[in-house]
Amino acid sequence: MKLNLLYFAWVRERIGLDGETRDLAAATVGEALAALSALGDGYAFAFAEPHRLRFALDQDFVDTDAALREGAELAIFPPVTGG
Repeated sequence: MKLNLLYFAWVRERIGLDGETRDLAAATVGEALAALSALGDGYAFAFAEPHRLRFALDQDFVDTDAALREGAELAIFPPVTGG
């Protein structure tokens, strides 16, 4: 399944990309994370603790069990805190 992936903050820094298009064998966000983690050390490091991440699928916040669709945009980012 082809996905448009966007990475933000320390996720982007660990992977070294702000975004990419990938063809992944994944039906859910969690499966996409597992497939991405297998691509290399930077990906594995970025997604080692998925509970520390937030996800937006076509600009709607979702959990890791959200179903993917062909051509979807999946944004992956850490939660934002402020003071």
